[in-house]
Amino acid sequence: MSRDYFGSLASPVETAEIKKDERNMATEGPAVRRVQVAEHPRLLKLKGMFNSKFGSVPKFYVRAPGRVNIIGEHIDYCGYSVLPMAVEQDMLIAVEPVKTHILQLANTNPLYPYWVKKKMKITLSLPRRDFSTSANNIQIDKTKPLWHNYFLCGFKGIQEHFGLSDLTGMNCLVDGNIPPSSGLSSSSALVCCAGLVTLTVLGMNLSKVELAEICAKSEHYTGTEGGGMDQSISFLAEEGTAKLIEFSPLRATDVKLPSGAVFVIANSCVEMNKAATSHFNIRVMECRLAAKLLAKHKCLPWEEVLRLEEVQAKLGVSLEEMLLITEDTLHSEPYSPEEICRCLGISLQELKTQILSPNTQDVLTFKLYQRAKHVYSEAARVLQFKKICEEAPDNTVQLLGELMNQSHVSCRDMYECSCPELDQLVDICRKFGAQGSRLTGAGWGGCTVSIVPADKLSSFLANVHEAYYQRSNRSLVPEKQSLFATKPGGGALVFLEA
Repeated sequence: MSRDYFGSLASPVETAEIKKDERNMATEGPAVRRVQVAEHPRLLKLKGMFNSKFGSVPKFYVRAPGRVNIIGEHIDYCGYSVLPMAVEQDMLIAVEPVKTHILQLANTNPLYPYWVKKKMKITLSLPRRDFSTSANNIQIDKTKPLWHNYFLCGFKGIQEHFGLSDLTGMNCLVDGNIPPSSGLSSSSALVCCAGLVTLTVLGMNLSKVELAEICAKSEHYTGTEGGGMDQSISFLAEEGTAKLIEFSPLRATDVKLPSGAVFVIANSCVEMNKAATSHFNIRVMECRLAAKLLAKHKCLPWEEVLRLEEVQAKLGVSLEEMLLITEDTLHSEPYSPEEICRCLGISLQELKTQILSPNTQDVLTFKLYQRAKHVYSEAARVLQFKKICEEAPDNTVQLLGELMNQSHVSCRDMYECSCPELDQLVDICRKFGAQGSRLTGAGWGGCTVSIVPADKLSSFLANVHEAYYQRSNRSLVPEKQSLFATKPGGGALVFLEA
């Protein structure tokens, strides 16, 4: 017997049908499945809460999973391939279309607004706040990354894609079990879930690829300049396989992970909401500036270049050669805005208004050499990881672990997106049997992912729990799902009550 998405047991026949359904090509839309709600405790509980909140029952449900990025950190927005897998944890929304033009949003988690506010240095504990707005006047405040803004991003993305101006309203109850600000993509999962909710209410169709691209673009309404990995894996994931996600055009390729190893997620319990700080966007801008300086040095049309991958593509050279070009072109000392302007032959005003994002215009220094070195080396590690999985040598787990270890060192030293707790957790994981361990997600907190030989899993979990959680009282936060083994899960789905 195998577990389905809601924690109840599914028969082997049902499981086979699920796997068959989820083999949809990326050109098709997300699967629609009929379920007996009474047989799924989580759905049944959500249905009851929906009825208590709105005095009616949902017409359908949508789920979108979180993800763990196995390798390929901070390179999707630079144009490079990444290697994530969906996790079992997800966002689940119960939905009822209504005849008014009002969006009524509620959250089952009373702490959700509090977690977001805490990262904005506001210590006041807020109660759960429902939210309502006109479906035809969506306003998203970039200065306040509250949970409902992510729903509005997905809604607005679909609205704008179809050019609609007279949308019906809906009642929605959100239930998520992805730990917020943990690097497992809770925010993007909510954007994807909302996009699919809106598409379903409208009765329209889009492919998984189209949905992923729309949701990736619309999440920028929160002020973050992210890439498309999180949204892509949320829609394109399939049970039993990780995915190599490539961009321009967006596509996903199965990557069969080694059977003799387990991937374990450990939460550092340090929260980082990338929409609440400028760390993330500064890295995006540093990569953009590095790309422009490299392009200018090689006499390319640098004004058109936005991503480091574009420089490589225009030069037609390997990643190894791009690392050498970076060494020759960029210096390791931080660049001031004035020096960047001299290199590009532009004014400070042009730099701020034409290149930098609004929340990076006052940054005093940019580390271009370090960021480019990380991106090009990390992009190479992703391809090496995929190749090892395909060739499956006897020491596959060891080789993959070495790549993950190299990735963490680069994230820590060159990209500077780690933190002391993540470094400590990585060291503990390696000490107790992980062949490789690294931060996953944006960093500055959140989770690590480790590759652990299957025969060492039990002792690994026990030892890491004692060394990191029990000794520091971090075990007092069980809602953060601190330490768990995971395997590749399926993508976004629509559920109809049978």
